[in-house]
Amino acid sequence: MSASLSLILVMAVLYATGVYVLLERSLTRVLIGFLLIGNATNLLILIMSGRSGTAPFMTEGADPSTFADPLPQALILTAIVINFGVTAFLLALIYRSWWLARLGDRGDTVVTEHQDDQDLAQEVFSTTSEDDAALAQALGAGQEELGSGSADAGAASAPASAPAPAPAEVAPAPAEVTPRDADDEEDRS
Repeated sequence: MSASLSLILVMAVLYATGVYVLLERSLTRVLIGFLLIGNATNLLILIMSGRSGTAPFMTEGADPSTFADPLPQALILTAIVINFGVTAFLLALIYRSWWLARLGDRGDTVVTEHQDDQDLAQEVFSTTSEDDAALAQALGAGQEELGSGSADAGAASAPASAPAPAPAEVAPAPAEVTPRDADDEEDRS
């Protein structure tokens, strides 16, 4: 039995065992099966890479025909990294399923740990008629400053001494000036 035949047998056993274990219902066994199949694939790439050789360094008197092919080695390293990433993902899935199984019926319920914070935020950020009146007054003052030379803007804004209009009567905010429009105005002057 030569070395390559023993590697072929080990690879075949790893594939067979990996597929058998992968088909089980337990996620832990799926993970083990995936690891076995990954290692068997690495052995397959190693077996298919051909004969062994020297490191591919060009020195004086080095014969390129004795060099080993570096591509299979790079493929094996890439397969190891991908195998590691998928293993980490499967471990996270296994942990999450264990956590949900341990919690039982409470597994997917939303935690109300921050309910007090939500109630406080609702109270602070809720709108009131006082807020609407202050906003309408601020918008009216802002329109007077922007449209002091324009008759339309002056007519649309309410005087400062008059009562603030109801929220439905609030005039729309003036159009925003984009940086491009500001540059155009500078070019004209």
